[in-house]
Amino acid sequence: MPRTHEVTNQPPPLLDHDVAAGDAALVEGMARYGADPGPVRVLGELAGTERVQRWAAEANGYPPVLRTHDRYGNRIDEVDFHPAWHELMRVAVGAGLHGTPWASTAPAAHVTRAAGFYVWSQVEAGHGCPVSMTYAAVPALRAEPSLAATYLPGLASTAYEPGLRLAVGKAGLLAGMGMTEKQGGSDVRANTTRAVPDSAGGYRLTGHKWFCSAPMCDLFLVLAQVDAGPTCFLVPRVLPDGDRNTFRLQRLKDKLGNRSNASAEVEFEQTVGWRVGPEGRGVPTILEMVTATRLDCVLGSAAAIRAATAQAIHHATHRRAFGRPLREQPLMQAVLADLAVESEAATALALRLASTVDSGPPGLGRLATAVAKFWVCKRAAVVTAEALECLGGNGYVEESGMPRLYREAPLNSIWEGSGNVIALDVLRALARQPESVAAFSAEVEAASGADDRLDAAVKRLRAELADPDRIEARARRVASLMALCLQGSLLVRHAPAAVADAFCATRLDGDWGWVLGTLPVGLDPKAIVDRAAPTPDR
Repeated sequence: MPRTHEVTNQPPPLLDHDVAAGDAALVEGMARYGADPGPVRVLGELAGTERVQRWAAEANGYPPVLRTHDRYGNRIDEVDFHPAWHELMRVAVGAGLHGTPWASTAPAAHVTRAAGFYVWSQVEAGHGCPVSMTYAAVPALRAEPSLAATYLPGLASTAYEPGLRLAVGKAGLLAGMGMTEKQGGSDVRANTTRAVPDSAGGYRLTGHKWFCSAPMCDLFLVLAQVDAGPTCFLVPRVLPDGDRNTFRLQRLKDKLGNRSNASAEVEFEQTVGWRVGPEGRGVPTILEMVTATRLDCVLGSAAAIRAATAQAIHHATHRRAFGRPLREQPLMQAVLADLAVESEAATALALRLASTVDSGPPGLGRLATAVAKFWVCKRAAVVTAEALECLGGNGYVEESGMPRLYREAPLNSIWEGSGNVIALDVLRALARQPESVAAFSAEVEAASGADDRLDAAVKRLRAELADPDRIEARARRVASLMALCLQGSLLVRHAPAAVADAFCATRLDGDWGWVLGTLPVGLDPKAIVDRAAPTPDR
């Protein structure tokens, strides 16, 4: 009989490689900002193993299940997760990727945490939601010192203890957020959830939240209306007397991606909450949390871009066509190099944002995070689509992992403010926070004179910002150019010449087509691809 099932010319799975050490842009960025490489290296070694990749597949293959009642008919409002979800969470929390940096005295605790979050997110993105929200809840919760003193130790703990129990005394806590409502979306001032004071010094909330992710968290920051306007409240799942708070899970969302993570519609009815910050100041208070989650949106998108790029390079290294590996074919090499440039630019920007949490300068993080959230999160969908195509039909089947990356790619561009909301937020920061504008300009101009193409782009940016005519309609144009100038400045100062040259020639000087892989002649695509290749492929 003919041997019809002999498998040849199929790349091996990208396994047993160090996800952190094989990423030159990450390693150099960590050194630049003084991060501790030790814990990130541990995560990187673990992330590349077959066992952990199996956790990711199982957590998404067996999505969470809602249980509104127990067997006796009692309302419990719980969500069951596959054991793989808990393994992913255990590692993330144990590595301090949630609230731990806020309790640390290390000089670059937030960069170290950001690098770890970036590495571990390449394994599986869904479980990053409660991890990120817990990280982001801490600065908002500090608006109410008494609540912060009670709950911050648990939010910073590296113990993962799932299940609904009394928060005080629990080994570790996780936090979520509830802002979005059916009628409001990003217009949170239109929210209709109401809060009225009770006799015990708290408030009672009544309303419906349209999108509440990770409902099995212990605590939630929630917006509700009082007479003075939108106000922020801390809502626990379990009350101090041990009873369950009213937190009715109406249904779980059936989402495009992010399948491992539960996102629910929640009904409040006389639900107990405690005020965080002054009445009527809920939006500025919870924006402290939103800004931090936007940082993680950038990190998560940079992680997706890196994971997709690594898979594409790995495939092209081991797949042969027309007598040689795809990676050596000039046209494929141009595509891979373009992907690698996009990846390094995203990684460099994400780490720079994280460094502002550790050491400033004041104002840079607020504006640069919005700019990066707009640009990097949108680029994730473009990059993952092109990287998937590098694998051809192999990339279109679930076993490759690429479909999961592709479904996940649009998410960070939607959560915590979709494109228009973020672009308008950039304009708001430009108009209201001159210290942010000054810090941003100083960061971009730190590379002044190093590359004529960057200098010309910065000049165009100044002209855009100086022109008030129809500025709102131009908000996306302004945000895009700001992001490209910031990335260009970082790469010119810190990346190898081949990478910086390719970025400036394409993204800033316009010598680029409408699709990835249209690099101009005269660059060094091989050097760019070699730098971006995962460790086994160098």
